[in-house]
Amino acid sequence: MDGLFGSAPLMAAERLQKVLSAAGVCSRRRGEELLRAGRVCLNGAVAQLGDRGDPGRDRIELDGRPIQARPVRLALLLHKPAGVLCSCYDPRGRSTVLDLLPPEWQQGQGLHPVGRLDAESRGALLLSNDGDLTLRLTHPRYGHRKTYRVWVRGVPDPRVLAQWRAGLPLDGQPSQTVMVQCLQSRGDATELELVMREGRNRQIRRTAELLGHPVLDLRRVAIGAVGLGALPEGRWRHLEPQEWEALVAP
Repeated sequence: MDGLFGSAPLMAAERLQKVLSAAGVCSRRRGEELLRAGRVCLNGAVAQLGDRGDPGRDRIELDGRPIQARPVRLALLLHKPAGVLCSCYDPRGRSTVLDLLPPEWQQGQGLHPVGRLDAESRGALLLSNDGDLTLRLTHPRYGHRKTYRVWVRGVPDPRVLAQWRAGLPLDGQPSQTVMVQCLQSRGDATELELVMREGRNRQIRRTAELLGHPVLDLRRVAIGAVGLGALPEGRWRHLEPQEWEALVAP
């Protein structure tokens, strides 16, 4: 699994048909056909079947067009602050989650938010350039649980908490059940822990408003088994290999 979660390692030269396949150009069998047809060049010379190259060091071309290595697969956990958009670009110039990453990762790596947190919310957000991970975390059929710590106004009574647990309909559509527990109350505010397997638009805020206990602060603390831990707000870390594997497991 080396190289999937951080900087790319120095790669050994591979057979050119494999390089073409890894770059998403064609299958290995088709790559062999292209090599036999003399359509592949290696460092300015027509390549032969059996030649090896490294797209990070060698100039490999197909019909005169350079072949680029695919970006190293990345998956990052970001502790998103409030006021930052879950977007790759904002036409109004507002701060986005990509602005919190190193400059070399803000362009050219294909990193994008996996799922969303609204601008006012804080907490765990995954960023990746891996399509399989994105699918498994955003498609409803996979149902990854997400854990939130939410401060609401007032002290919800047992009847209100039972309604929340049952899943309050939104936009005329039923909601899934929610695990809700009361953690503490301070004055006229209560901290709740919510565990959910769906994430409709502003679902927690809208549900809390309908139940008469508007959200004061919302922080996502975990996505599946991937938790914020001691990660400071505004900072990020690489996913560990076992975390990635747990998220993409069938």
